[in-house]
Amino acid sequence: MLKNLIKTTAQATDLTQAKAREAIGIVLNTAERQGAPLADVVFSRMPAARTLSCATGEATGASTGILDRLIEQTPGGRRHVRHCMFSHLRKAGLDHRQIAALLPAIGGYMQATYAVEDLGHIGDLVVADLQETGRAQAAVAA
Repeated sequence: MLKNLIKTTAQATDLTQAKAREAIGIVLNTAERQGAPLADVVFSRMPAARTLSCATGEATGASTGILDRLIEQTPGGRRHVRHCMFSHLRKAGLDHRQIAALLPAIGGYMQATYAVEDLGHIGDLVVADLQETGRAQAAVAA
């Protein structure tokens, strides 16, 4: 399953399979660290993806401690993790076009293979921030 995701993503983003694997690992590790729904959905259907995420996190020096992970799920921590994701993708050799095609490729594969909807845009990684912003606005309005 993970091999098919890598192959499909490589074709959609014009990357080698090795680069696509690295990029998918970076995205999944970012999603996992932020507690984004993308990670849970992918991991529940593709257990090898969690292993890839963990291996990528170790290779990139991602935080693994409980307190570190909690901090990464604060609004400031989420922004930092997203910034690191783009930095790691650039270091991996992806250009802007390939980065822009990455999440739609993952989302398209999940939709075609598992009928999972709405997992193909950058909002899937920042959804927690959007929910917090909405709660804050509702509290101010009340």
